[in-house]
Amino acid sequence: MLGVSQYGQMTAGSYCYVGPQGIVHGTTITVMGAARLLGKENADRLVFVTAGLGGMSGAQAKASNIVGCIGVVAEICESALKKRHEQGWLTEWTDDLDEVMNSIRKYRSEEVEPKGVSIGYLGNVVDLWERLAVEDDIPVHLGSDQTSCHLVHGGGYYPVGLSYDEANELMANDNDEFKEQVDASLKRHVDAVNEVVKRKGTYFWDYGNSFMLNAGRAGADIFAEDGVSFRYPSYVEDIMGDVFSLGFGPFRWICTSGKEEDLRLTDSLAEMVMNRHLEECESIEDHDEQARAAKGCFRDNLKWIREAGSNQLVVGSQARILYADAKSRIDIALELNQAVRDGRLSGPVAISRDHHDVSGVDSPWRETSNITDGSRFCADMAVQNFVGDAFRGATVVALHNGGGTGFGEAINGGFVLVLDGTDDAARRASMMLHWDVFNGVCRRAWDGNENANLTVTSEENKIPDLAVTRIHDADPDLLSKIVGE
Repeated sequence: MLGVSQYGQMTAGSYCYVGPQGIVHGTTITVMGAARLLGKENADRLVFVTAGLGGMSGAQAKASNIVGCIGVVAEICESALKKRHEQGWLTEWTDDLDEVMNSIRKYRSEEVEPKGVSIGYLGNVVDLWERLAVEDDIPVHLGSDQTSCHLVHGGGYYPVGLSYDEANELMANDNDEFKEQVDASLKRHVDAVNEVVKRKGTYFWDYGNSFMLNAGRAGADIFAEDGVSFRYPSYVEDIMGDVFSLGFGPFRWICTSGKEEDLRLTDSLAEMVMNRHLEECESIEDHDEQARAAKGCFRDNLKWIREAGSNQLVVGSQARILYADAKSRIDIALELNQAVRDGRLSGPVAISRDHHDVSGVDSPWRETSNITDGSRFCADMAVQNFVGDAFRGATVVALHNGGGTGFGEAINGGFVLVLDGTDDAARRASMMLHWDVFNGVCRRAWDGNENANLTVTSEENKIPDLAVTRIHDADPDLLSKIVGE
């Protein structure tokens, strides 16, 4: 077979690209999760400050509109910013910081009906954060960054004080000076964020783009008191890690017919399954901790799938993404397979997932950053996922390097399984999807994650033959004596 080696990071490596909706949905889930950490039931009138409108980072503007917050996004490249505005993802934009501040005040006002908006600032993110640090009447509830810091000295992050064109010219003609200015900007960036966090109680997180990693390498004040760990959590540590540990992650499917009506039917079938599982959680949550924890995930994704078509995120393939756990993935797959069998769908459906999932990636600065037992630097989860999916009937498996964090920073295992309406496809989907999810849930349970342990316990109660090795918490007094000795 020719062409088995490719530059394919994440979803491209296993041929399950679903356009921009993957990152939009993931960003939507992340922002909603961050709002919950502030004790908020919704994101109405919350101010979310970040950077990046090109490529995947442009999803931040669209997600702000979806969740109902006031997103303020800095972007140095005018063409990238205008593209997002033209496609309707960015509500408005300006290159004047006074206008940005006044827009925030307007949308924060009780006189204006709360709605999701995204304000683009054509300029450097450092200038934005430094201005917010001195605006006493403007809160910043949420903050992050999604510039391409995994290529921090290669055009992924631009130094303050230079225009986009000036920075590109400096990068091409005097790369050493460009690197020095980038590092100096990272220091100022972090200083401004630290000031805003101190004064306004902002919840700031690293978005897995290597922002804190490269800020630390530049000498910025980004480290905690121990001088080793970072001052702020990654979004996996505080938000998505617990979602993954419940078994929820980005399940995907592609209608091979290419017909819009087929995708609409798959949406309705997925909605039916997710609604059924939500009702089950609500019926037992009083005596089932796992159901109580999972209920919010079902609610978020039920809202998403009901609005998925209206968000108009399909590009190319008629495809969809939905965060689902093992049981709901299996049930959706079986419904899709049955619809192919009885002719309601006019062609097979290929199921897959993003590698940014429960068990698809080993990446110590992102997907596995909340695994603290030392194993986050190993690639065993992705490799076992790849091999286990192959043995359980996947149509295609992929094992590859990189993906958002850059080469050398992640190992990805992926799959595709074609649902052709046969009994064999249903059998293989049931086996493979359960393994694909619980490979990661168990890994997270062994680290001691509470959600993962709840999920494993719940699954063992449902499947008597399932036996998972469990950790046992050591007595802290005994541990301190042993370490002390």
